[in-house]
Amino acid sequence: MSSSSEHGATRGRRSRLHELPLDELRQRLAGRPVHAASLRALNLDLRAGARLLLAELERRRARELAERARVRGLYRADARLRRAGAARVAGVDECGMGPLAGPVVAAAVILPSAQQIVGLDDSKRLTAAARTALAPRIREVALAAEIGVASCEEIDRINIYWAGRLAMRRAIEGLPIAPDLIALDGRGRVQVELPQRAFVGGDGRFASIAAASILAKVYRDALMLELDARYPGYDFAQSCGYATPAHLEALQSRGPTPEHRRSFAPVLAAQRRTEVGPCPTS
Repeated sequence: MSSSSEHGATRGRRSRLHELPLDELRQRLAGRPVHAASLRALNLDLRAGARLLLAELERRRARELAERARVRGLYRADARLRRAGAARVAGVDECGMGPLAGPVVAAAVILPSAQQIVGLDDSKRLTAAARTALAPRIREVALAAEIGVASCEEIDRINIYWAGRLAMRRAIEGLPIAPDLIALDGRGRVQVELPQRAFVGGDGRFASIAAASILAKVYRDALMLELDARYPGYDFAQSCGYATPAHLEALQSRGPTPEHRRSFAPVLAAQRRTEVGPCPTS
């Protein structure tokens, strides 16, 4: 069957939607993008249940259009940087600045201009499942993508801010393609001899930075799962090293692991308490 014939057959099936039983209608349209042709066909159906379904689909269609517009906006922001003379823009973001344990991880990503990734967003706005699904898609589409890591020992030695910059630098220097511009999330600079610009909230404004935020988060979460298996009882799998009640309780009762950041006050306090031992009782 030719493509024009297939299109005609699809259009014909949509045009007969108003003739289908309501249960079959819902099953056929569930989990699929809502097309304007489907809405037009359903508009012919005067059944009360069909009118409710039509209203539901119209709301879903509006959300889908808004999401597409949001993603296009991310890519337009990258395109503005390219029009200013940067053919290859490397978005860079880090993850893990606030936790009490584990490394800080950064990612650098150069995206092509032509191919958009559906659902791309700041990693903080996405569920773990959505991030996990998007990460391989980003690596598949990206012209280049690299991870940089700074250990908890480096965090303690040079402080968390500079460790974050070190992880960013390692990600940038690991790219197999040299970028024309580095687009950073947040403020400040990275110690590399490349043009760079920093954007507050960049992971929600630029496609390349959003992609970097997802790769960094997914990579670090996987590392924390490994640490959870190595040091059970510290809630690393769920907390990712952040100061959750379960993590803090384990830190107080068991003391810090080698993966805890001694330069962070709760860890230092727990270490001192463990070294001193429990207070004697009278």
